[in-house]
Amino acid sequence: MRGSRVFLGVAGLVGFGLLLEVVPRIGLVSERYAPPTSRILATLAEQAAEQQFWLAVWDTVRTWLLGLAIAVALGVVVGVLVGTIPILRAATSSTIEFLRPIPSVALIPLVVVLYGSTITSTLVLVVYAAFWQVLIQVLHGVADIDPVARDTARSYRLGRWDQVRYLVWPTALPYVVTGVRLAATVALILAITGELVIGSPGLGQEIATARSSGAVPAMYALIVVTGVFGVAANLLTRAAERRALHWHPAMRVEVPA
Repeated sequence: MRGSRVFLGVAGLVGFGLLLEVVPRIGLVSERYAPPTSRILATLAEQAAEQQFWLAVWDTVRTWLLGLAIAVALGVVVGVLVGTIPILRAATSSTIEFLRPIPSVALIPLVVVLYGSTITSTLVLVVYAAFWQVLIQVLHGVADIDPVARDTARSYRLGRWDQVRYLVWPTALPYVVTGVRLAATVALILAITGELVIGSPGLGQEIATARSSGAVPAMYALIVVTGVFGVAANLLTRAAERRALHWHPAMRVEVPA
């Protein structure tokens, strides 16, 4: 079953690539604005031989993963802290609901003023956007604790750390993993967006440079790379989810009789 899904996914990508190859060849769109797939891949191969390409890849990956790691750490710590203290949850709920809907791109003028067109500016956007994905999931996870289990832990006089370790964390873990999976995608989007708009080093900056210089095949080739990163992020986070939650009922597969 899993092999068939992989096959269908690859077949879909190949089919889409063939469509993009044929459409400009038959003149439905101009090759100037939508070059064929073969030309895009050839340009990508040329870029892969250049050091500048790999430096841009490294800058994007570093910003992406560092921002994601910071956001996950902050989201888990703050989420568990706020979620396990009712008075703190009540005091911060309105603030969270006010800040969460603010688009990260709306902060671009602020971060540019504070940090300029640097990786730090993009990193702030990544952390801000990914943090909410993790925090909200952790808060839901903590709120999902079985009241009977909570009362039992209190009757046995478990300390706060033991409650977090044996009660809160196992219940919230599936939510945490979901938050990380969502945050990984959001972090990548904001990393590319920040580089594209702010001009910080990375693939986004290279895409903007290719567009402004009229190097359309190079622009599409770089976009393909970002798409590959997105697919890789989804596959890796789902694999990590299956590994971390192998004990969870949602991950169990019935064995045929």
